[in-house]
Amino acid sequence: MHNGTSAKRTGRPRSADADHAILEATRAALVELGWGKLTMGDVATRAGVAKTTLYRRWAGKNELVVDAVAVLFDELELPDRGSLQADIEDVVLQFAALLALPEARTALMAVVAESTHDDALRLRIREAIVDRQKRLVVLGRRRAQDRGELPPDEPSQGPDGTDAATQIDLIFDVIAGAVVHRTLVSGEPVDPTWARTFTTLLLGGLAAIR
Repeated sequence: MHNGTSAKRTGRPRSADADHAILEATRAALVELGWGKLTMGDVATRAGVAKTTLYRRWAGKNELVVDAVAVLFDELELPDRGSLQADIEDVVLQFAALLALPEARTALMAVVAESTHDDALRLRIREAIVDRQKRLVVLGRRRAQDRGELPPDEPSQGPDGTDAATQIDLIFDVIAGAVVHRTLVSGEPVDPTWARTFTTLLLGGLAAIR
């Protein structure tokens, strides 16, 4: 007779090594095959796992690709460069370098296009990529406040609605939107000069650009 604990256990525990192999195989398949030809079966073969293993972890290709790209975004860091200007320039260049990777470019464009008619996929993109990367804005903003470069948070939301959460969302949208448009839409380089000019505009407004 099974005890209560063993009766609740179903399936095998997830393997970090298997997950790593699957996500790596997904990115490799994206580069080689493109979004249209990528299949769960191909990923399983490349990763050396059973196809059923994939479906125990991901419902389908959309979710798998989002998670494969999310891992890359999780590698973004915000080193302390001593000033808000330098911190933003650094993360802008990191973000642009990430978007230059063929697997990131292919996957991001594909899942965003798919999400226009798939609300569940849009939510997964937001939770797995967008919301997780707002940590960089939170950290950079806190550092700037500690240095005295930005005012401390107000105890309550003002009439204009610019509470801390609203500011964080807006800062993320402006930075991510500009870099994504520059690299994936316009196809222009994000080099140190562009990053410096963009950051100057972000911090000082149009009057700061000479």
